Amino acid sequence: MNTQFSADGLWHRLRLLDMQALLAGELCTSPGVIAVQGGRITYAGPAEVLPAGLAAAGPRHDGGDALVTPGLVDCHTHLVYGGQRAGEFAQRLAGASYEEIARAGGGIVSTVRATREASEEELLAAAAPRLEQLLADGVTAIEIKSGYGLELAAERRQLRVARALGERYGVTVRTTFLGAHALPPEFAGRADDYIAQVCDHMLPALADEGLVDAVDAFCERIGFTLAQTERVFQAAERLGLPVKLHAEQLSDMDGAALAARYGALSCDHVEHLSPRGIAAMRDAGSVAVLLPGAYYALRDTHLPPVEALREAGVPLAVSTDHNPGTSPALSLLLMLNMACTLFRLTVAEALAGVTVHAARALGLQATHGRIATGVPANFVLWQLQEPAELAYWFGQRPACRVVRQGRIVEGGR
Repeated sequence: MNTQFSADGLWHRLRLLDMQALLAGELCTSPGVIAVQGGRITYAGPAEVLPAGLAAAGPRHDGGDALVTPGLVDCHTHLVYGGQRAGEFAQRLAGASYEEIARAGGGIVSTVRATREASEEELLAAAAPRLEQLLADGVTAIEIKSGYGLELAAERRQLRVARALGERYGVTVRTTFLGAHALPPEFAGRADDYIAQVCDHMLPALADEGLVDAVDAFCERIGFTLAQTERVFQAAERLGLPVKLHAEQLSDMDGAALAARYGALSCDHVEHLSPRGIAAMRDAGSVAVLLPGAYYALRDTHLPPVEALREAGVPLAVSTDHNPGTSPALSLLLMLNMACTLFRLTVAEALAGVTVHAARALGLQATHGRIATGVPANFVLWQLQEPAELAYWFGQRPACRVVRQGRIVEGGR
């Protein structure tokens, strides 16, 4: 890890990305300054109207005419797990489908075996370099799911490691309990019994330990039924925890409409999302999280209904979906390019999707995804000429300086 220093003081010679224009579909920057005190932004805007007291407070940081964006937010990841699944990649290239691999004992369940065998220390050692790659892309907040333990002790280890990563790297980590990710082998043929274990024992215990910020489920033909998913949501509701859903990735299960009834923060994947699901998400204010890495890796051809989501006014977020089986992606910037190229997002939509809308998908819209007075200092200085370059280049990581939780992190990590 790189040494971190306080970002307090006045940051000048900046080109600030105009977030209001971005949400209107425009890519605009304006010369400006950012004042930071106590790790929080006290002013962001034109130097000409900077309060005199802030101009003289603390050291001056020369931005070198850098492009400045909010810190990026990776709002859907499975970053903590044991092993890897490169062999399944080869199987898919040979013609096996994701469902065929899963039904043959591969897929999620194979990672479950490796995760259960790994100690907390081993999981932390494996996840740390993955996180470092994402941080170097300008990520300042990240969601990390469990779901590869599928038993209390192993799920606890995953969530404890997620918390430890946040502490070690000074990055905002939101944890999501995904106990309803797959059916563990010891519950074969007894999905309802496993859901009872998830709802009555695992989730309450982990929530009581302060390890859970939100609750997710995999509602799919190879996952859990609508009724089983609703039992998970009801358990989360009893504990006062927000929900989200892996929804409509492989088929239309009407999961998004169910999630929306429970006020879901987000519905993720959504390639097979129906007009009914879109309307329900719009009414609930749920975010549609697009995951082009999984779409690409699975060689999917069924595009998510982006135009219909646009027309309905459903916020669009973009994330890596980092996981060992279907999206071993370690660059959120690459996902920007993929979202534009594969899903036909505009650059403005993609940038909003990894800032303001991604923050909303985590319930962090008041503190992350924007540069504004009173919020924690999370922003990135990019050595780029124009904002579109963030989605344009791939295979190259732009030089940047990152301010994360009020600390300067050279090189992003």
